[in-house]
Amino acid sequence: MSNTIFLTGFPGFIASRLVHRLAQNYERFIFLVQPALRDRAAREINEIARETGRDSHDFRIAEGDITEPNLGLSAGNLETLRAETTLVFHLAAIYDLAVTQQVALRVNLEGTRNINKLVRSLPLLRHYHYVSTCYVAGKRKGVIREAELRHDAGFRNYYEESKYLAELEVEALKHALPVTIHRPAVVCGDSQTGETAKYDGVYYLIHYLLKAPRLLSTLNIGNEEVTLNLVPVDFVVNSLTALAEDAQALGKTLQLADPEPLTTRELFNTIAESICGRRALITVPPGLVQFTLMLPPSPRISGLPHHAVPYFFLRQSYASSEAQRLLSHHQLACPPFKSYVDNIIGYAVRHRTL
Repeated sequence: MSNTIFLTGFPGFIASRLVHRLAQNYERFIFLVQPALRDRAAREINEIARETGRDSHDFRIAEGDITEPNLGLSAGNLETLRAETTLVFHLAAIYDLAVTQQVALRVNLEGTRNINKLVRSLPLLRHYHYVSTCYVAGKRKGVIREAELRHDAGFRNYYEESKYLAELEVEALKHALPVTIHRPAVVCGDSQTGETAKYDGVYYLIHYLLKAPRLLSTLNIGNEEVTLNLVPVDFVVNSLTALAEDAQALGKTLQLADPEPLTTRELFNTIAESICGRRALITVPPGLVQFTLMLPPSPRISGLPHHAVPYFFLRQSYASSEAQRLLSHHQLACPPFKSYVDNIIGYAVRHRTL
């Protein structure tokens, strides 16, 4: 049976890379694209078609917006979607730790509700993939398991809360529809090329050390009690591609995470060794580091915004046994950070701004 993939989030960085991979195996695509991004999406489609040897007419743009009723689609596009769609990938979201509550709920929660409503109306649907985040765990501590979702621990920001509420909505569909929920950890650049579209997460630490490598690498500002779980974008994309029609993934929630993440102290030393060939001489007490990073002038000096500080002191780990089991059937595993650190740092050095 032929497939038509309906995908949101295009032409975003992860969505574009995902389409590039899926285009090697699947026939037709329909992208929900905001009108303001249509020209950029068209250019991206032409590039993907050229690189994959596909006809650009296999990729169709449907102008719309996840926050609008019926996704803001024309009657014709809505009819086409319902008549042809077999696979759905919902990636569109606002990823901003400082997002306001109103915007977060409108895009991440209401947008997902609107996608869910469409998905329920697709007679040919074979698989609905929803991309969530490990941070739906909010302020929970300890080991977060894939089958766990509901909690009352609270959240650090409206991004986390809105993605949690959105995942609850998708979770509720599992009893009636072929759903898989994917929770990536902190996504960083491509493990092979280092390419990325955004400098956040581990890049705050990379750019901090790049300011004055020999001086700043002396004092390790990480600690041994906290890990930062990093996954390269190509691992996330390859995982989504491999599981596109995997029947074993139906009804599952999969945490796309590193099973052996580095502590922030190890992370600091790994980055320092890559940049200047040496490890830190002294480790600063974590309490002092956290206090200093929250001082008013700190973001200008460290480059780390206050809203991102808690993620470097988050006592949370993500079990990924189900994801590992399924992905092992496709010969996929998350690469260790040390195996690609040079590539992502090299890219950051060559591209100081994005």
